[in-house]
Amino acid sequence: MKNLVLACVATLSLIAVDAGKVQAQTLSRVRGIVTALKGDVAQITTHQGNIIAVNLSANTKFADVTYAKISDIKPGSFIGTAAVPQPDGSLKALEVHVFAAALRGSGEGTRAWQGDGRKGSMTNGTVGDLVVTNGRTMTVSYRGGQKKIVVPSDVPIVFIDAGSLADLTPGEHIIVFGENGTDGTLAAERVLIGRNGLVPPM
Repeated sequence: MKNLVLACVATLSLIAVDAGKVQAQTLSRVRGIVTALKGDVAQITTHQGNIIAVNLSANTKFADVTYAKISDIKPGSFIGTAAVPQPDGSLKALEVHVFAAALRGSGEGTRAWQGDGRKGSMTNGTVGDLVVTNGRTMTVSYRGGQKKIVVPSDVPIVFIDAGSLADLTPGEHIIVFGENGTDGTLAAERVLIGRNGLVPPM
C-alpha cells in the first residue's frame, strides 16, 4: 500500500488537522515512527532515517487513524479523499478517510492537491449515493458542489477520530505538522497517530 504525500491533508478542524488551515500555514510535515517518548518530547525516526525530537505541548492536537473498510462508508457519512481525474469526468480515489461524527464538517470543500507525483484534488464532504455492488462509486456533496468518486478495491480506507497524548506510544507510525526550531527540533501543532500498526495513508 503506497503512502501518499499530501500537499494539504484534509483532516480535523477541532481536534486534529483542519485541511484549509494546514494549507494556509504551510507547516512542516514529517512522517516517521515513534522510537522514544519522555514527558512532552517524542523522538521519531523519519522514513528517510533521520532522528528528530518532537516537542509536544498543551496546544498540540492529536487524531487517531484506524483501519476501515468500504462498508463503513454509508450515505450521510462525512469523508475526505485525495483523488485524480478520470476521462469521464469522475475522480479516482487514492485514499479515503472517514471522519467520526463529532468531526463532521472538517475541511469541507474541494481544493487542489499534489502528491506522489500526481496532481488532483482533495475533497471533504457528505456521501450521498453509494454503489458497492456495481463497482465502488459514491457522490460526495459539499457547500457549492458535488463530485462523483470511484474507489478502487486496493485503495486504503481509514477512520479518523479524536486522539490524545495518551495514545502516543513507541512503535507507532505518525504524521507530525509543526514548526521547525533553530535547534533541529520540531514543535508539533498536530499529530496523526496510526493505531494498531497502521501507517497513515494521507
